[in-house]
Amino acid sequence: MTIDDFSDVFHIGEEIFTAEFSQSLYRTWDEYEITTLFNSDSELCLVAEGEDGSILGFALGTTVTKHNSPWKYGYLVWLGVRKGLQKGQVGQRLFTEIRRRMQEQAVRMIIIDTAADNEGAIRFFKKQGFDNIQEHVYMTLNLSRQARRKTGKKI
Repeated sequence: MTIDDFSDVFHIGEEIFTAEFSQSLYRTWDEYEITTLFNSDSELCLVAEGEDGSILGFALGTTVTKHNSPWKYGYLVWLGVRKGLQKGQVGQRLFTEIRRRMQEQAVRMIIIDTAADNEGAIRFFKKQGFDNIQEHVYMTLNLSRQARRKTGKKI
């Protein structure tokens, strides 16, 4: 990935990672996701290009080293493929390359997360060898709804 790819990557992500897709996603898609990950570990920010040079998909990752742990972890933060191309091996090729790069960086375990009801992503990652699926509970408190209900009430 180069800086020139940011716009295309951002727009593909906007198509895929919408509020409707995951309303309580603790991590939301925005331009800072790309720039922050690119600035911290550009070697793990990849794009897949078509024959015409267009961006077909992207993978954005980073590594994490925990204090007092001998392990280095890879975190695949975002993997996105342009709609209509999601079953054409683009994601597979992106994952294969990011995995190779993480191995070169001495990563011992790759971590991903996805919504528990994202069956397509779960199938995809199982095909890549991921297992030990653990569900997490994420809770939200929509403050904007509470504020509307309380409008007009004196405190």
